[in-house]
Amino acid sequence: MTTELETVAELAVPATAKQRSPAYFAWRRFVANKAAVGGGVILVILILAAIFAPLFTKTDPATQAFLTQSLAFPSAEFWFGVDDLGRDFFTRIVYGARVSLTIGFAAAAFSVVIGIPLGALAGYFGGRTDWVIMRIIELFSVVPSLLAALLLGAITGGGFLTIIVISALFGWVNVCLLVRAQVKALREKEFIRAAQALGASPWYIIRRHLIPNAISPIIVGFVLAIPLAMMLEASLSFLGIGVPPPTPSWGQMINVGMNFMFFYWHMAVFPTAALAITVLATTLFGDGLRDALDPTLKGR
Repeated sequence: MTTELETVAELAVPATAKQRSPAYFAWRRFVANKAAVGGGVILVILILAAIFAPLFTKTDPATQAFLTQSLAFPSAEFWFGVDDLGRDFFTRIVYGARVSLTIGFAAAAFSVVIGIPLGALAGYFGGRTDWVIMRIIELFSVVPSLLAALLLGAITGGGFLTIIVISALFGWVNVCLLVRAQVKALREKEFIRAAQALGASPWYIIRRHLIPNAISPIIVGFVLAIPLAMMLEASLSFLGIGVPPPTPSWGQMINVGMNFMFFYWHMAVFPTAALAITVLATTLFGDGLRDALDPTLKGR
């Protein structure tokens, strides 16, 4: 039976406050970050444009349908102009977004697949296991990713799969460190001690308790791995060992545009701007997500 004092205290607390979860506070912090929201909106627009590119572009990106108007400047007919081979530049920019985002998301997914188990093992077991994994991380940290990517790309000839594998090989490090830190903080909690006392195996504890409770850094690591993969793809394509032509790639288009930039500015400006805006939007979104999911900011 509730006392009169408890009843008054119950009435003093707003009803909505009782229903507020950590997700509510995370959403509120994310929405308050205007840069992150703006980055998220731009990222959604780019993803939708890449998926539905055939619905609002003129031609196939590889079709040389406007040879008589090669190198035409931006106009009402050609929003981003025409390239040197008579292809609509707006179409190629949009399809280039499909290439960059596909590689970015695929490489980030592989980075998470590699980083989660290694980070969980290092954080939970510590000792020799942690030492070995940290030495591997240091090895990948000191090797310049672009130089290693150039070597592997030259050996394999480049292509979609090669770029995704190369990006994942260097992208897993940040995910691993995030998961490791979260697992180290969680392994001393009461519910982990209770599971150990009940005889649960380390693999069960990692799979059922630690990784699900480390989902926030995993999401952040996934999002922040996307722009790194896109920049690596653009760098390799710029150097001629990335996505092979005629498949449109922003790095490849920037490389070609450099030869015309003093006379036909649109050839270099539009792919550069597209890459910069996409990477910036993804980074802002990832940073905002990291701040929103930070448990130390709970309730703010």
